[in-house]
Amino acid sequence: MSLKLHDFAMSGHCYRVRLFLSLLDLPHTVIPVDLRAGAHKTPEFLRLNPFGQVPVLEDGELVITDSNAILVYLAERHAPESWYARDPAGKAAIQRWLSVAAGPLAFYPAAARRANVFKQPLDGALIAQAHNLFRVIEAILSKTPFLTGEKPTIADLAIYSYTATAPEGNVSLDDYPSIRAWLGRIEALPGYVPIPRIKVGLSA
Repeated sequence: MSLKLHDFAMSGHCYRVRLFLSLLDLPHTVIPVDLRAGAHKTPEFLRLNPFGQVPVLEDGELVITDSNAILVYLAERHAPESWYARDPAGKAAIQRWLSVAAGPLAFYPAAARRANVFKQPLDGALIAQAHNLFRVIEAILSKTPFLTGEKPTIADLAIYSYTATAPEGNVSLDDYPSIRAWLGRIEALPGYVPIPRIKVGLSA
């Protein structure tokens, strides 16, 4: 097996794949992609992913793009019983959170973080919508230790990255004790690797 991850270190989408590879203890090679220099728009990279996005995972001759698709692939191939689901209801429960990760999580807390990090105007509506999302997640995690039940799945990994970094977009997690406890449970997993943090001048 020869896994190659085309990666941008500060991307939460890339991080969720790096985290899963570490939790699975899968040997892999990380290939940095310099987004600032436009490396993701070169003909060579576009042959891997015509959308010009990271992460991209190469497994031999197979190329998988999109972070959530990569999580599904790795889980199905290497740990279906522990990180994914075999039954339709279980798969649907996980897919719901993958959709949240690609939708509201990316649209609001991740977008607020990106704006703050790159010193762009920070729309207060993004912060308000992020809090609406986190109130829903808080209510769910107040009843169960992980998003789909008693054990972690790729659903948790998909949601973790841009939740853990939400304060970098001026979205405080102080009012969400269940979310903070859940973050701690993820961070206590064997093989956990920290997410890169960005120091930004956060306003009150």
